[in-house]
Amino acid sequence: MSSPAPSDAQIVPDWPAPPGVRALVTTRRMPGNSRPPFDAFNLGLRSGEDEGVVSANRELLERACGLPSAPHWLRQVHGGEIVEFASAATRSADAQSGPEPVADAAITRARGVVLAVLTADCLPVLFCADDGSSIGIAHAGWRGLAAGVLEATLAHLDVPPGRVLAWLGPCIGAASYEIDDTVRDVFVDADPRTMHAFTPGRAGHWQCGLEELARRRLARAGVRQVSGGGFDTFTDARFYSYRRDGERSGRFASLIWKDR
Repeated sequence: MSSPAPSDAQIVPDWPAPPGVRALVTTRRMPGNSRPPFDAFNLGLRSGEDEGVVSANRELLERACGLPSAPHWLRQVHGGEIVEFASAATRSADAQSGPEPVADAAITRARGVVLAVLTADCLPVLFCADDGSSIGIAHAGWRGLAAGVLEATLAHLDVPPGRVLAWLGPCIGAASYEIDDTVRDVFVDADPRTMHAFTPGRAGHWQCGLEELARRRLARAGVRQVSGGGFDTFTDARFYSYRRDGERSGRFASLIWKDR
């Protein structure tokens, strides 16, 4: 049986969340059951690794991190759908064997409900009301950002945007993320001020700053308190990276819950 995760194998968001709002980000360095090339703590059921191994890692996650319940996992499709969870998952087996809702973001107003998204270059974004009344989480790659997943999450929180705190988790950095004119045009055509998130590269291509795009969309939506950022999953070996590792990349998780 794997031992509990050392403190340096997890990332605890540094943001001014109210008392009772808890969050963490896993890394591949947490002691788990995954073997190369997924070693050691892959949490993605659809990553190509044996599902039994991933399920064992998910069960270990609850124990190692002292979660109040099993995380509510999503079947992420790079879209803008949101799901609300009103109660906690009672058992790991229930959460893993039951159908995962097709969505790229989740919210809750209940205590003990653990929200989760899986990423391996896309941007995880955590949300909470300044009084802790509601929390949310979103999976935001460029398609999700373009689909308005952040704005949709804010709308479902049902809190004035000025009272919402957001934290940007580990994603691929601009220096590591090349996209083409088509992707850039999706954003610049909708909001010319997003051109600052793109740096010219080789002909017809750009380095894309997912964090900058997220900050711009959050600002336009009225969110003034945004923390986090500064990671690069491509260059940081603690994280899985689809761009770096290809189809055999695992997934790490970002989690948020209320314990009071």
